[in-house]
Amino acid sequence: MRLTIVGSGDAFGSGGRFNTCFWLETAKATLLVDCGASSPVALKARNLDFDRVDAVVLSHLHGDHFGALPFLLLDAQLLTRRQRPLTIAGPPGSRARIAAALDVFFPRATTNAWRFPFEIVEIQPGRKAQIVGHAVETTEVVHQSGAPSTALRISDGERLFAYSGDTEWTEALVSVAADADLFIVECYGYTGSVPGHLTWEILKARLGDLRARQIVVTHMNATMLGHRDEVAAAGLVVAEDGAVIEF
Repeated sequence: MRLTIVGSGDAFGSGGRFNTCFWLETAKATLLVDCGASSPVALKARNLDFDRVDAVVLSHLHGDHFGALPFLLLDAQLLTRRQRPLTIAGPPGSRARIAAALDVFFPRATTNAWRFPFEIVEIQPGRKAQIVGHAVETTEVVHQSGAPSTALRISDGERLFAYSGDTEWTEALVSVAADADLFIVECYGYTGSVPGHLTWEILKARLGDLRARQIVVTHMNATMLGHRDEVAAAGLVVAEDGAVIEF
């Protein structure tokens, strides 16, 4: 697998970083894992063509994780004139929320005669799904988003990519990270506790329980970004916009 970190930022662009968006290339397909609102700009800045994406997999339904979809869909419809099918997979409630976002930003867009076929698949947490040849398993985590927020495990049969999504510490993260070739974990804050998010103080104490081959820390606020040297010193990778990781 080859991962390009399109965006590693929080909802507020701390440190000038783009919203969460991961471009994941495997032997079978190209996946976009989350696509926050700033992702169209970030993708084009890195010459990553959305037309190459076979599926979008969403961890949860906050704007900094799925808000680009109305723009990407209409770009595909009107500018690149996409022909290939597209799958969008997300937690329960994804169909209604994506339709609502389309209608808010581009009224009547939901009535388009789409020139390319796309389907929205809702994945029930705890159940495995097949998305463009990949086994995708989601686990509900602790983050209020108006629908289940989930962590993800994506396998092409040879490599395993795991991602915490946004969440407080939950024991579910131990099984999400287990045996992953790469595990991306959010770490929004530095000390104390933040509702719906991890802090370095909490994450650092549990690193020994996360049995992934490589761990990348992402989604940091301004304070946490000021302490990212501590993350590197602990043997973890600090996510940076534009970084490429092969595993």
